[in-house]
Amino acid sequence: MKSVEERLREVVEAATPRLLALPEPEAARSPAAGRWSPKQVLGHLVDSASNNHQRFVRAQFTDDLVFPGYRQEEWVAAQRYQDAPWSELVALWRLFNLHLARVIEATPAPVRQRPRRRHNLHELAWRPVPESEETTLEYFLRDYVGHLEHHLAQVLGPAPPRRSGG
Repeated sequence: MKSVEERLREVVEAATPRLLALPEPEAARSPAAGRWSPKQVLGHLVDSASNNHQRFVRAQFTDDLVFPGYRQEEWVAAQRYQDAPWSELVALWRLFNLHLARVIEATPAPVRQRPRRRHNLHELAWRPVPESEETTLEYFLRDYVGHLEHHLAQVLGPAPPRRSGG
């Protein structure tokens, strides 16, 4: 199994040219009433990177995984991602996630794998962990990448199959 940081880098580098190939009008088009446009989805992923950046760093120095949440819809609206140039959003998303891959890589394995009894991943994680169960920062890191892949699939469709070496 690939490390979280390897998977994150792989997903980001594979998605970036596909995202940049979307014409600006298509990136601004909402698929249906009440649904986010690709620009808004990518803005949400920037917000997710921003919030999780501080969570991942703080988790290295605490005994729990309890973090503040944020109101996703309001954040996307307040930052007017719909009006941002598509190429700038893609660049911001790409670089922020490559930085997160460095943060993850720098996090010692014992910190990542230490069981944590107190957490609020039942509220924050893309795939929630029951409050009564222990969890790890490693789980939360992998959950972050899963969330990112989920939203990229909304914008780009399924990822192309990975080619095997040789």
